[in-house]
Amino acid sequence: MPFGFNVRRILSYTRRGVDDYKMIEDGDRIAVGVSGGKDSLTLLCAMATLKKFYPKRFEIEAITMDPGFYKAGYGDEAETKAGFDKLRELCEQLEVNFTLFDTEIAKIIFDVRKEKNPCSLCANLRRGALNDTAKKLGCTKVALGHHKDDAIETFIMSLFYEGRVNCFSPKTYLDKQDITVIRPMVYIEEYMTKKATKEFNYPVIVNPCPANGITKRQDVKEL
Repeated sequence: MPFGFNVRRILSYTRRGVDDYKMIEDGDRIAVGVSGGKDSLTLLCAMATLKKFYPKRFEIEAITMDPGFYKAGYGDEAETKAGFDKLRELCEQLEVNFTLFDTEIAKIIFDVRKEKNPCSLCANLRRGALNDTAKKLGCTKVALGHHKDDAIETFIMSLFYEGRVNCFSPKTYLDKQDITVIRPMVYIEEYMTKKATKEFNYPVIVNPCPANGITKRQDVKEL
């Protein structure tokens, strides 16, 4: 990743978040959840770069989950797999191990359960599958690409739709799965990931989910 002004800021804020919340310890093996969106790709590149100069030694493993939307009739299989191939190529350039695993999540949500509001169930299934795969690969932590705007939106959604003051934590230990979830980009604003994606032409995969763009989170984002 070239060290332009925007990238230096991303790396600076990423390191600040990691340091402030003590996200990384010596010997950590961290699974980076890579959906193929701009945020997760920015996180992957930032973590791969941080690894080269951070004083504590750690390893990263890029993990991509195929929700199987094309199996449920959404999106094109060939296009989806071509997108995954581009993610693999990026990981090779970054010298990061890449793991792709298949799921039936889309089929469960849209064909079996026929969910009218699928986002909550989908998120739970995706998190569980990602954490399980990370554990199998010997990872102690999972890094997610949530940024500052996501934190603000989550806070507002909790206030509006649940009537409580709540937000995700930058660092969370999941005792049932014995794994720690970290969010190194918690200080980074979304416009920075958009700029990085455009500047470095990240291989973004278009989300084929039929609920994409018509969710409560999108309403809050626009608000």
